[in-house]
Amino acid sequence: MPRVRRPSVAVVTALAVCAGSALTLGAAAPGGAAPGGGPAGTAAAAAQAARGTAEPSLTGAGKLQRRPGDDVHFAFDAHGFADKASGTFYVSHHMDKKWGGHFKGRIDCLLTGGPVAVATGVVTEVDFTGAPGYPELGDIKGKRFGFTVLDDGRKDRLGYSWALDGLPRNSVGKCQGSAPFETLEKGGFRVRHWLPPRPAARG
Repeated sequence: MPRVRRPSVAVVTALAVCAGSALTLGAAAPGGAAPGGGPAGTAAAAAQAARGTAEPSLTGAGKLQRRPGDDVHFAFDAHGFADKASGTFYVSHHMDKKWGGHFKGRIDCLLTGGPVAVATGVVTEVDFTGAPGYPELGDIKGKRFGFTVLDDGRKDRLGYSWALDGLPRNSVGKCQGSAPFETLEKGGFRVRHWLPPRPAARG
């Protein structure tokens, strides 16, 4: 999701060209996760500690750095390794109080590398209101989209698979995303890195 600049306007967790503008659809909190990430991330971490299981995770929520009136939020609660991962994602984008909505879905893959997480999820619910002069989102239910998060502890960054595709329409393979080119204005994400032990090499 490139940043919004006149005449380009980035469109969630979408880019499109319409009337000389490009929009990007962003994210808000997945069920129970409030933008700002703290409570949801803390609760998820506590639940994981209680389970006592080793696994990667991506939690939290944040608002992208955009011009006033362009509100884009993403939130994640993802746990588990590779295609055994589960959880939720939520993306919302509202533009100029005229256009916008959200979509959310279930996580189906998660991989981590240090402070970076790549996750994918399949859309299960869409609520969107169009407006004249703005792009049409279309039917994305059942599509798989990818997300990449950089948890740097100060200004977290985020990327999404539809960065070059316009509005989020094209499914991707599991655990495929883009570079984390967006910057958060508020909130934050927490990446817990974990990989299964590798078998020792045989002599």
